[in-house]
Amino acid sequence: MIRCGLIGYGYWGPNIARNIQANDDLELAAVCDKSEKNLARAGKAYPEARLTKDAEMVLQAPDIDAVAIVTPVWTHYHLAKAALLNNKHIFVEKPFTATSDQAKELVDLAESRGLIIMVDHTFLFTGAVRKIKSLVDDDTLGKLYYYDSTRVNLGLFQHDVNVLWDLAPHDLSIIDYLIGKKPDAIVATGQSHLSDLANVAYLTLYYPEKVIAHVCVNWLSPVKLRSTLIGGERRMLVWNDLEADEKIRIYDKGVTMTTGEGMYEALVSYRSGDMWSPKIEATEALKLELGYFAQSINSGTAPFNDGKAGLRIVEMLEAAELSLGKVGEPVLL
Repeated sequence: MIRCGLIGYGYWGPNIARNIQANDDLELAAVCDKSEKNLARAGKAYPEARLTKDAEMVLQAPDIDAVAIVTPVWTHYHLAKAALLNNKHIFVEKPFTATSDQAKELVDLAESRGLIIMVDHTFLFTGAVRKIKSLVDDDTLGKLYYYDSTRVNLGLFQHDVNVLWDLAPHDLSIIDYLIGKKPDAIVATGQSHLSDLANVAYLTLYYPEKVIAHVCVNWLSPVKLRSTLIGGERRMLVWNDLEADEKIRIYDKGVTMTTGEGMYEALVSYRSGDMWSPKIEATEALKLELGYFAQSINSGTAPFNDGKAGLRIVEMLEAAELSLGKVGEPVLL
């Protein structure tokens, strides 16, 4: 049994706690939060867990094997480093750290001590993304052309990070998982209307072999949208994460261009075939993710959403932040 401590029981922490306790290989041993109200909620839900306001009690407890860190991003590095120095595996909310230097240090520290880092890129464990990954891997879509995502809603405004750092990690982790390559360059534009932090941003990533990805993130949208288009040489895909039933629709559509002898002899032919919606597994993503965390610890095998994956996302966010500050100037990676 892997005994876990949870630091942070605010918005996302209760979901982590519930799935830790529901897993046969994990046990929620302690919950830490600065809020008496949050601790009272945790105590009512998990009466056998120790409650504390002092994170050091969780980080240094000899009977705790792993620590879940569900706190503001500026706290991740110090809490994660302390946990690793106390020989504890860590599960860290996205984004992994506030800087790539911090992420690199944590990755090296974990490797030197044989410890597991898992970054909570929850969307990678949803039925939709797992299905899309299988469609990419088995070449159903063919050579990828583009990934185009809209992730917008009204709020929740953050006080310590802009909309890029808040919402873009979801799509960046998905893109990294699907494409499996590092982008050549990143361009970001955006604007801040209500504070110094950008609340609307547009992010473009240029990959090898002419693959392009575009992400729109927005805290000021009148409606909530979670839609993604993925275009391939053979087929195209629409993913609407707010759709109750047919979250993914695959279109057997495409374009073929042939060139004749003269410059005006280019022939374009369009293919329009069937549309179908594959069955999507309905298992809760966090349940699968925390089960995978336990499996990784027990086997000693690094997960695919490990510290190195978290580092890649932070590097992309840093590049996007730099481009944003230079009004869309491309940043090479």
